[in-house]
Parts: sequence; structure tokens; C-alpha cells
Amino acid sequence: MTKSLKALVASIMCLVLTISGVAMIDTYSLASKVNPVQYAEMMECLTTTQIKTVQQKLKNWGYYTGSVDGIYGSKTTAAVKYFQRTNGLAVDGIVGPNTAAALGMSLTSTSTQTSSDKYLLAKAIYAEARGEPYTGQVAVGAVILNRVKNANFPNTIAGVIYQKGAFTAVDDGQINLTPNDTALQAAQDAMNGWDPTYGCIYYFNPATATSSWIWSRKQVVTIGKHIFAM
Repeated sequence: MTKSLKALVASIMCLVLTISGVAMIDTYSLASKVNPVQYAEMMECLTTTQIKTVQQKLKNWGYYTGSVDGIYGSKTTAAVKYFQRTNGLAVDGIVGPNTAAALGMSLTSTSTQTSSDKYLLAKAIYAEARGEPYTGQVAVGAVILNRVKNANFPNTIAGVIYQKGAFTAVDDGQINLTPNDTALQAAQDAMNGWDPTYGCIYYFNPATATSSWIWSRKQVVTIGKHIFAM
């Protein structure tokens, strides 16, 4: 199949999907030099709802200032690139599997989203606490999950982890390390409900913490090198 024929097929497919309620590329994307077939494949034909989810998440986290309208335009593309650049992802402006996982959303099914959440949680545990005892690793995962349930924090695992300034491992790029089996198991145990912190939403290392504010929090338990607090 020639490139021109592939492009025509892709255009027809996207038109059909758009009529079915799936938002594809707008005039900004059409004006770009990306091959239509490649663009359609990379975007995985995000639905209008999925695009709105991307926009709302980025808006909540300070990456996007436009309207939550379900249109994947220049502002949304720029916001995705900003998010990717800030969080050590490939900067292409496309919400593919890796960026979707970082955003805490699924491009396919609920089971995939659950798997993505677990993997992202494991990445945070590994980045923040790989030198801690196993209970301490589960505890870090529990703190993240406790924040998800707390009205003062984002309501998704990705939102909590990527909240600006929340975790050193995100700021210094260690969040992008590959988690080991121990971190994956710790994430699973935390998601299964094991909370060694008794509901804590903060933790810190007393040997390195310099913030007077974190020291003012109610301390609940010490596990390894971390103090867990409310």
C-alpha cells in the first residue's frame, strides 16, 4: 500500500471514528507535518472523554490553562509536552502508553488501568524507598494511597505522585527507574489494604529533613529511616 493510500485510509478511519464520537486531530494537527497514519496510530484514537480527562488532569496539576473541551489542539499538545518534559518522559506531545500511565489513566480497559496504577506505585516506592525494609516500602505506598483518599490531595495515584514538589524522586528523575520485584510486591500489598502507617499522609527522613513544617506534623510511627506523620 502506498503512503498516499495509507494516508487516505487513515483519514477515512478517523472520519468514521469522529462521527462515532471519537475526537481525532484538529486543524493544528492537520497542519502539522506528521504522517496521518503514524499520528492516528500514536494517538490511538483517543475518545473525546479521554482527551477531556487528559486536559482536566493537566489543568489540575498546573500544566494546562485551556478549556476542557475534548479537542486535542495546540494548547493540549503543548501541555502534554510540558508534562512529559517535566517528568522525564519522551517529549512528543502524544498521549501514548507511557504518558497515559504517568497520567494515571488507561487507553484501553479498567484492568489495564489497575495494572498501570500498580506499576506507577511500584516505581514511586522503588525510587523513594528501595533501601528501606519491606514494611517501610509498603508504608510509602500506603502514604500515596492515603493521599488519593484525602480531599486535600489529587484523587489518583498518578496525580499524587506527580503533584509538583510532592516527592524528591520525581524532581530528580529517579521515578523513571525500573522497579524491582520487591517494589512491585510492596505496591500490591499496599493496594490490597496493608497500611503500616495507620493512615499517615506524610513521611520524611529525620536525618535530612530541613523543613520546620514537616517536623510540626503529628508523628505516628517510625519505620526504617522514615518517620510517618499526619
